[in-house]
Amino acid sequence: MWDVTQRTDRLMLLDTASLYFRAYFGVPDSVRAPDGTPVNAVRGLLEFITRLVHDHHPDSLVACMDADWRPQWRVDLIPSYKAHRVAELTESGTPDEEEIPDTLSPQVPIIEDVLDAVGIARVGVEGYEADDVIGTFTGRAGGPVDIVTGDRDLFQLVDDKRERRVLYPLKGVGTLQVTDEDLLREKYGVDGSGYVDLALLRGDPSDGLPGVPGIGEKTAAKLLAQFGDLAGIMAAVDDPKSKLTPSQRKRLDESRPYIAVAPTVVRVASDVPLPDVDTALPREARDPATLDELAQRWGLGGSLQRLLATLAG
Repeated sequence: MWDVTQRTDRLMLLDTASLYFRAYFGVPDSVRAPDGTPVNAVRGLLEFITRLVHDHHPDSLVACMDADWRPQWRVDLIPSYKAHRVAELTESGTPDEEEIPDTLSPQVPIIEDVLDAVGIARVGVEGYEADDVIGTFTGRAGGPVDIVTGDRDLFQLVDDKRERRVLYPLKGVGTLQVTDEDLLREKYGVDGSGYVDLALLRGDPSDGLPGVPGIGEKTAAKLLAQFGDLAGIMAAVDDPKSKLTPSQRKRLDESRPYIAVAPTVVRVASDVPLPDVDTALPREARDPATLDELAQRWGLGGSLQRLLATLAG
Protein backbone atom coordinates (compact mmCIF):
# COMPACT_ATOMS: atom_id res chain seq x y z
CA MET A 1 0.00 0.00 0.00
CA TRP A 2 1.26 3.46 -0.95
CA ASP A 3 2.84 5.29 1.98
CA VAL A 4 4.13 8.86 1.98
CA THR A 5 4.41 9.52 5.68
CA GLN A 6 8.11 10.27 5.26
CA ARG A 7 7.84 12.27 2.02
CA THR A 8 7.47 16.04 1.94
CA ASP A 9 8.00 16.75 -1.76
CA ARG A 10 5.41 18.33 -4.06
CA LEU A 11 2.90 15.85 -5.42
CA MET A 12 0.80 16.55 -8.54
CA LEU A 13 -2.34 14.49 -9.08
CA LEU A 14 -3.99 14.45 -12.51
CA ASP A 15 -7.69 13.84 -12.97
CA THR A 16 -6.67 12.11 -16.17
CA ALA A 17 -10.08 11.63 -17.81
CA SER A 18 -10.95 15.27 -17.17
CA LEU A 19 -7.76 16.30 -18.95
CA TYR A 20 -7.98 13.96 -21.92
CA PHE A 21 -11.60 15.00 -22.48
CA ARG A 22 -10.41 18.60 -22.64
CA ALA A 23 -7.59 17.60 -24.97
CA TYR A 24 -10.01 15.69 -27.20
CA PHE A 25 -12.29 18.67 -27.64
CA GLY A 26 -9.46 21.20 -27.75
CA VAL A 27 -7.22 19.56 -30.36
CA PRO A 28 -8.59 19.04 -33.89
CA ASP A 29 -9.45 15.44 -34.77
CA SER A 30 -7.42 15.92 -37.91
CA VAL A 31 -4.43 15.08 -35.68
CA ARG A 32 -4.05 11.43 -36.61
CA ALA A 33 -1.64 8.50 -36.55
CA PRO A 34 -0.06 7.21 -39.78
CA ASP A 35 -2.89 4.65 -40.10
CA GLY A 36 -5.54 7.38 -39.79
CA THR A 37 -6.48 6.73 -36.15
CA PRO A 38 -7.31 9.98 -34.31
CA VAL A 39 -4.71 10.74 -31.62
CA ASN A 40 -5.78 14.28 -30.71
CA ALA A 41 -6.56 13.31 -27.10
CA VAL A 42 -3.25 11.45 -26.78
CA ARG A 43 -1.11 14.26 -28.12
CA GLY A 44 -3.14 16.92 -26.33
CA LEU A 45 -2.72 15.17 -22.98
CA LEU A 46 1.04 14.86 -23.52
CA GLU A 47 1.19 18.59 -24.23
CA PHE A 48 -0.85 19.27 -21.07
CA ILE A 49 1.50 17.20 -18.91
CA THR A 50 4.52 18.92 -20.44
CA ARG A 51 3.11 22.35 -19.61
CA LEU A 52 2.13 21.32 -16.08
CA VAL A 53 5.57 19.89 -15.29
CA HIS A 54 7.32 22.91 -16.82
CA ASP A 55 5.19 25.49 -15.00
CA HIS A 56 4.67 23.85 -11.58
CA HIS A 57 7.74 21.64 -11.03
CA PRO A 58 6.22 18.66 -9.20
CA ASP A 59 8.56 16.14 -7.61
CA SER A 60 6.00 13.35 -7.91
CA LEU A 61 3.21 12.86 -10.44
CA VAL A 62 0.28 10.44 -10.59
CA ALA A 63 -2.18 10.03 -13.44
CA CYS A 64 -5.33 9.04 -11.54
CA MET A 65 -7.81 6.92 -13.50
CA ASP A 66 -11.47 5.92 -13.32
CA ALA A 67 -11.38 2.17 -12.76
CA ASP A 68 -15.11 2.50 -12.07
CA TRP A 69 -16.67 5.74 -13.31
CA ARG A 70 -20.04 4.99 -11.61
CA PRO A 71 -19.40 2.90 -8.48
CA GLN A 72 -22.31 0.74 -7.39
CA TRP A 73 -22.02 1.90 -3.77
CA ARG A 74 -22.82 5.44 -4.91
CA VAL A 75 -25.65 4.30 -7.18
CA ASP A 76 -27.14 2.27 -4.31
CA LEU A 77 -27.45 5.47 -2.30
CA ILE A 78 -28.58 7.78 -5.14
CA PRO A 79 -29.84 5.79 -8.17
CA SER A 80 -29.77 8.88 -10.41
CA TYR A 81 -26.02 9.26 -9.90
CA LYS A 82 -24.53 9.79 -13.38
CA ALA A 83 -27.48 7.89 -14.85
CA HIS A 84 -27.88 10.34 -17.73
CA ARG A 85 -24.35 9.57 -18.93
CA VAL A 86 -25.19 5.97 -19.63
CA ALA A 87 -25.17 5.16 -23.33
CA GLU A 88 -26.70 1.69 -23.21
CA LEU A 89 -28.81 -0.37 -20.83
CA THR A 90 -28.60 -4.07 -20.25
CA GLU A 91 -31.77 -6.11 -20.59
CA SER A 92 -32.33 -5.79 -16.85
CA GLY A 93 -32.13 -1.99 -17.08
CA THR A 94 -28.78 -1.78 -15.34
CA PRO A 95 -26.48 0.97 -16.67
CA ASP A 96 -23.85 -0.68 -18.81
CA GLU A 97 -21.35 1.84 -20.08
CA GLU A 98 -20.57 5.53 -20.08
CA GLU A 99 -21.35 7.57 -23.17
CA ILE A 100 -18.13 8.96 -24.60
CA PRO A 101 -17.28 10.11 -28.13
CA ASP A 102 -16.63 7.20 -30.48
CA THR A 103 -13.20 8.44 -31.53
CA LEU A 104 -12.07 9.07 -27.95
CA SER A 105 -12.52 5.63 -26.41
CA PRO A 106 -9.92 3.95 -28.70
CA GLN A 107 -7.38 6.55 -27.59
CA VAL A 108 -7.61 5.71 -23.89
CA PRO A 109 -5.56 2.47 -24.13
CA ILE A 110 -2.95 4.37 -26.15
CA ILE A 111 -2.76 7.00 -23.41
CA GLU A 112 -2.31 4.27 -20.80
CA ASP A 113 0.43 2.53 -22.81
CA VAL A 114 2.33 5.77 -23.36
CA LEU A 115 2.14 6.84 -19.70
CA ASP A 116 3.39 3.41 -18.63
CA ALA A 117 6.30 3.45 -21.08
CA VAL A 118 7.28 6.98 -20.05
CA GLY A 119 7.20 5.91 -16.40
CA ILE A 120 4.46 8.22 -15.12
CA ALA A 121 2.60 6.47 -12.31
CA ARG A 122 -0.95 5.53 -13.38
CA VAL A 123 -3.38 4.47 -10.68
CA GLY A 124 -6.97 3.30 -10.86
CA VAL A 125 -8.60 1.11 -8.22
CA GLU A 126 -11.55 -1.19 -8.86
CA GLY A 127 -14.78 0.13 -7.34
CA TYR A 128 -13.59 3.74 -7.17
CA GLU A 129 -13.49 6.85 -9.33
CA ALA A 130 -10.39 8.88 -10.04
CA ASP A 131 -11.73 11.46 -7.55
CA ASP A 132 -11.48 8.86 -4.79
CA VAL A 133 -7.92 7.93 -5.77
CA ILE A 134 -7.05 11.63 -5.70
CA GLY A 135 -8.73 12.07 -2.31
CA THR A 136 -6.78 9.19 -0.80
CA PHE A 137 -3.42 10.28 -2.21
CA THR A 138 -4.11 13.81 -0.97
CA GLY A 139 -5.02 12.66 2.52
CA ARG A 140 -1.87 10.58 2.86
CA ALA A 141 0.60 13.02 1.31
CA GLY A 142 3.19 14.49 3.63
CA GLY A 143 3.90 17.58 1.51
CA PRO A 144 2.17 20.05 -0.81
CA VAL A 145 -0.37 18.69 -3.30
CA ASP A 146 -1.49 20.17 -6.62
CA ILE A 147 -4.68 18.59 -8.00
CA VAL A 148 -5.27 19.23 -11.70
CA THR A 149 -8.93 18.80 -12.62
CA GLY A 150 -11.83 20.39 -14.41
CA ASP A 151 -14.21 18.90 -11.81
CA ARG A 152 -15.34 21.37 -9.15
CA ASP A 153 -16.20 18.52 -6.78
CA LEU A 154 -12.52 18.27 -5.92
CA PHE A 155 -12.59 21.78 -4.45
CA GLN A 156 -13.53 19.96 -1.24
CA LEU A 157 -9.87 18.91 -0.92
CA VAL A 158 -8.54 22.48 -0.81
CA ASP A 159 -6.74 23.10 2.48
CA ASP A 160 -4.37 26.04 2.85
CA LYS A 161 -2.83 24.81 6.09
CA ARG A 162 -1.80 21.53 4.50
CA GLU A 163 -0.90 23.19 1.16
CA ARG A 164 -3.56 21.42 -0.87
CA ARG A 165 -4.81 23.38 -3.87
CA VAL A 166 -6.71 22.69 -7.09
CA LEU A 167 -5.37 23.84 -10.45
CA TYR A 168 -8.58 24.27 -12.43
CA PRO A 169 -8.14 24.67 -16.21
CA LEU A 170 -9.91 27.69 -17.65
CA LYS A 171 -8.36 27.37 -21.11
CA GLY A 172 -6.28 24.30 -21.82
CA VAL A 173 -3.76 24.10 -19.02
CA GLY A 174 -2.00 27.31 -19.97
CA THR A 175 -4.56 29.29 -18.00
CA LEU A 176 -5.25 27.69 -14.63
CA GLN A 177 -7.38 28.96 -11.78
CA VAL A 178 -5.28 28.38 -8.68
CA THR A 179 -8.01 27.43 -6.26
CA ASP A 180 -7.22 28.07 -2.60
CA GLU A 181 -9.43 28.85 0.39
CA ASP A 182 -9.48 32.59 -0.32
CA LEU A 183 -10.85 31.98 -3.80
CA LEU A 184 -13.44 29.50 -2.51
CA ARG A 185 -14.67 31.95 0.13
CA GLU A 186 -14.80 34.75 -2.42
CA LYS A 187 -16.62 32.69 -5.06
CA TYR A 188 -18.74 30.31 -3.02
CA GLY A 189 -18.72 31.58 0.55
CA VAL A 190 -17.23 28.34 1.91
CA ASP A 191 -13.82 26.81 2.49
CA GLY A 192 -12.74 23.41 1.21
CA SER A 193 -14.37 21.43 3.99
CA GLY A 194 -17.65 23.28 3.45
CA TYR A 195 -17.75 22.64 -0.27
CA VAL A 196 -19.35 19.19 0.13
CA ASP A 197 -22.33 20.72 1.95
CA LEU A 198 -22.68 23.42 -0.69
CA ALA A 199 -22.46 20.92 -3.54
CA LEU A 200 -25.04 18.52 -2.18
CA LEU A 201 -27.52 21.29 -1.32
CA ARG A 202 -27.38 22.92 -4.76
CA GLY A 203 -27.15 19.60 -6.61
CA ASP A 204 -25.27 18.89 -9.81
CA PRO A 205 -27.18 17.88 -12.96
CA SER A 206 -23.94 16.74 -14.60
CA ASP A 207 -23.59 14.07 -11.89
CA GLY A 208 -27.28 13.31 -11.51
CA LEU A 209 -27.44 14.83 -8.01
CA PRO A 210 -30.89 16.37 -7.51
CA GLY A 211 -29.99 18.73 -4.69
CA VAL A 212 -32.69 20.33 -2.55
CA PRO A 213 -35.44 21.83 -4.74
CA GLY A 214 -35.44 25.61 -4.70
CA ILE A 215 -31.98 25.87 -3.13
CA GLY A 216 -29.37 26.99 -5.62
CA GLU A 217 -25.77 27.88 -5.06
CA LYS A 218 -26.34 31.35 -3.64
CA THR A 219 -29.06 30.23 -1.24
CA ALA A 220 -26.97 27.26 -0.14
CA ALA A 221 -24.03 29.58 0.59
CA LYS A 222 -26.27 31.92 2.61
CA LEU A 223 -27.68 29.05 4.65
CA LEU A 224 -24.21 27.70 5.37
CA ALA A 225 -23.01 31.18 6.40
CA GLN A 226 -26.02 31.51 8.69
CA PHE A 227 -26.07 28.05 10.28
CA GLY A 228 -22.45 26.89 9.92
CA ASP A 229 -22.79 23.55 8.18
CA LEU A 230 -25.32 20.99 6.96
CA ALA A 231 -25.94 19.69 10.49
CA GLY A 232 -26.63 23.25 11.64
CA ILE A 233 -29.08 23.79 8.78
CA MET A 234 -30.98 20.60 9.58
CA ALA A 235 -31.06 21.55 13.27
CA ALA A 236 -32.64 24.83 12.18
CA VAL A 237 -35.31 22.88 10.28
CA ASP A 238 -36.29 21.29 13.61
CA ASP A 239 -36.22 24.62 15.46
CA PRO A 240 -39.44 26.57 14.92
CA LYS A 241 -37.69 29.73 16.09
CA SER A 242 -34.95 29.58 13.45
CA LYS A 243 -34.92 32.12 10.64
CA LEU A 244 -35.57 29.74 7.79
CA THR A 245 -38.34 30.79 5.44
CA PRO A 246 -41.40 28.52 5.42
CA SER A 247 -40.55 27.28 1.91
CA GLN A 248 -36.93 26.54 2.86
CA ARG A 249 -38.02 24.65 5.95
CA LYS A 250 -40.53 22.61 3.95
CA ARG A 251 -38.13 21.75 1.14
CA LEU A 252 -35.30 20.81 3.48
CA ASP A 253 -37.64 18.70 5.58
CA GLU A 254 -38.96 16.88 2.52
CA SER A 255 -35.40 16.28 1.31
CA ARG A 256 -34.26 14.44 4.46
CA PRO A 257 -33.87 11.05 2.70
CA TYR A 258 -31.58 12.64 0.08
CA ILE A 259 -29.67 14.71 2.65
CA ALA A 260 -29.04 11.60 4.75
CA VAL A 261 -27.13 9.81 1.97
CA ALA A 262 -25.79 12.63 -0.21
CA PRO A 263 -22.69 13.40 1.89
CA THR A 264 -21.37 9.87 1.35
CA VAL A 265 -21.92 10.17 -2.40
CA VAL A 266 -20.50 13.68 -2.81
CA ARG A 267 -17.51 13.34 -0.47
CA VAL A 268 -14.51 11.71 -2.13
CA ALA A 269 -13.26 8.54 -0.49
CA SER A 270 -10.15 8.76 1.65
CA ASP A 271 -9.59 5.05 2.24
CA VAL A 272 -8.97 3.65 -1.23
CA PRO A 273 -6.50 0.71 -1.10
CA LEU A 274 -3.78 2.31 -3.20
CA PRO A 275 -1.21 0.04 -4.83
CA ASP A 276 2.47 0.38 -4.05
CA VAL A 277 3.68 2.59 -6.91
CA ASP A 278 6.69 4.76 -7.59
CA THR A 279 5.25 8.25 -7.90
CA ALA A 280 8.57 10.04 -8.50
CA LEU A 281 8.60 12.16 -11.64
CA PRO A 282 10.65 10.18 -14.19
CA ARG A 283 13.68 11.89 -15.66
CA GLU A 284 13.95 9.45 -18.54
CA ALA A 285 11.66 6.91 -20.18
CA ARG A 286 11.11 3.73 -18.18
CA ASP A 287 10.78 1.59 -21.33
CA PRO A 288 12.49 3.42 -24.24
CA ALA A 289 12.04 0.59 -26.74
CA THR A 290 8.30 0.33 -26.18
CA LEU A 291 7.96 4.10 -26.15
CA ASP A 292 9.77 4.38 -29.48
CA GLU A 293 7.47 1.76 -30.97
CA LEU A 294 4.40 3.62 -29.68
CA ALA A 295 5.72 6.93 -30.97
CA GLN A 296 6.22 5.50 -34.45
CA ARG A 297 2.93 3.62 -34.57
CA TRP A 298 0.79 6.50 -33.34
CA GLY A 299 2.74 9.41 -34.79
CA LEU A 300 3.31 11.13 -31.45
CA GLY A 301 6.18 13.18 -32.81
CA GLY A 302 6.95 16.49 -31.15
CA SER A 303 4.32 16.07 -28.41
CA LEU A 304 6.21 13.14 -26.91
CA GLN A 305 9.65 14.65 -27.51
CA ARG A 306 8.68 17.85 -25.72
CA LEU A 307 7.46 15.86 -22.73
CA LEU A 308 10.64 13.81 -22.55
CA ALA A 309 12.81 16.93 -22.84
CA THR A 310 10.84 18.62 -20.04
CA LEU A 311 11.10 15.57 -17.79
CA ALA A 312 14.85 15.45 -18.38
CA GLY A 313 15.01 19.00 -17.06
